[in-house]
Amino acid sequence: MNLDYLNYPYASQRMATFAKNGMVATSQPLAAQAGLDILKKGGNAIDAAIATAATLTVVEPTSNGIGGDAFALVWVKGELHGLNASGPAPKSISIDAVKAKGHEKMPTHGLLPVTVPGVPSAWAELSRRFGKLPLTEVLAPAIKYAEEGYPLSPVLAKYWKAAYNKYKETFKDPEFNSWFDTFAPEGRAPEIGEVWSSEGHANTLRSIAETNAKSFYEGELADKIDAFFKEHGGFLSKEDLADYKPQWVQPISVNYRGYDVWEIPPNGQGIVALMALNILNGFDIKEKESVETYHKQIEAMKLAFSDGKKYVTDPEKMSVSAVHLLSEEFAAQRRNLIGDEALAPEPGTPPRGGTVYLAAADSEGNMISYIQSNYMGFGSGIVIPGTGISLQNRGHDFSLDPSHENALEPGKKTYHTIIPGFLTKDGEAVGPFGVMGGYMQPQGHTQVIMNTIDFHLNPQAALDSPRWQWIEDKKVLVEPNFPSHVAQALARRGHQIQVALDGGSFGRGQIIWRDPKTGVLAGGTEARTDGSIASW
Repeated sequence: MNLDYLNYPYASQRMATFAKNGMVATSQPLAAQAGLDILKKGGNAIDAAIATAATLTVVEPTSNGIGGDAFALVWVKGELHGLNASGPAPKSISIDAVKAKGHEKMPTHGLLPVTVPGVPSAWAELSRRFGKLPLTEVLAPAIKYAEEGYPLSPVLAKYWKAAYNKYKETFKDPEFNSWFDTFAPEGRAPEIGEVWSSEGHANTLRSIAETNAKSFYEGELADKIDAFFKEHGGFLSKEDLADYKPQWVQPISVNYRGYDVWEIPPNGQGIVALMALNILNGFDIKEKESVETYHKQIEAMKLAFSDGKKYVTDPEKMSVSAVHLLSEEFAAQRRNLIGDEALAPEPGTPPRGGTVYLAAADSEGNMISYIQSNYMGFGSGIVIPGTGISLQNRGHDFSLDPSHENALEPGKKTYHTIIPGFLTKDGEAVGPFGVMGGYMQPQGHTQVIMNTIDFHLNPQAALDSPRWQWIEDKKVLVEPNFPSHVAQALARRGHQIQVALDGGSFGRGQIIWRDPKTGVLAGGTEARTDGSIASW
């Protein structure tokens, strides 16, 4: 790939990490090490990813939990497999039922935005199909951290405290009491270096491991979730849990300058990154630190996002297919709208017809791109008492307008922000990549891929490069180390540029690339969080 491993003026002094036998890259050092331990015990990359993911629910609860959703792209024996473990809305919910409770739009927190969690099913299904070790062994590190505790890392403590300070002012109803019992047991958020543990979390993980997640969807844990929602007037039921199954799906891709970039198909928003790359494919992009390059990137992303937000929802409910959204005809139509000035994007008409991310690879050539999330930090704020099960709030993205593509319906899956990415070339795996962080994710995917393919940056430099983030209309945030002369030039073209001092909104990524000739792995991890690579 001719990546530049030495020279990039905006990168930190960190270099890419190299290894031969195995590698795990994620946002928390303890979780990365848990995955590496599983590799050393004879597990493969899929086992390592599950171990890392389960540990992340313990050591980074500010971003994910047992009650979240997950997606994965898995490379095994020369083939890429996609897993959609996102859950639908409860069968008993409806627009009228939500409005009857006094809401004109889906609330952010509480019982109403909770959809069926997919995370435990993802672990069990990945283990069943591709794992080498039993789930009891793979989840053992996570159980140990939950039981014995661990000291908080700096970025984790920052977001934990911010959540607590917000929640203590807003979470007044009794259904939120268990959040405080679980995550603020001393009446405050734990501090940097302070040890936090959760016996309920450990017991839940042990139950999931021993039953291959059946206890969560059909057994004792399902009973506890059902009882809690009945007690507090929610919609999620044991029937919803029992009927849920994760789905193996065919990944979607575009060819970008000779490389195939892969994403999970809708209901995920990965197609937004592919649409943007499809638009950009028609431009001759040569220089990275150029106003022309950034202008085209931003404009392409605006157009892709406006189309994604209009059309992406549960794939069985979409009025436009992914094939049509990714067609060259549609890309050309959208590309022709990009001129010299910033535009206010509107959806086109296609031809008819708060998250954790991890990457893992092993010496056998297996690789996995995996992402799980509760959404907006801790999620709904609902924790099932005594279990450590922190539930997501994915239903917040549903519309209560019946005419909207993503309108709330019983049993429907919503537009989903979390997306794993994967890169191949000529049928060979290059490797997994991802950038977590809400609507920043497809923007991060696009920037990382262009940094890699167009500008030949190594994995660490590709992640360290300053990022931009389109917000809405013509508003664009840039990081403090974004080139000032480029920011000023963009402003002259009509972009409303703002420098954001908090880097947390620009996503947190991981990359592992594999040399097909030698099997050597090259990894990059995120400086914007407690990112870590464990390798051997």
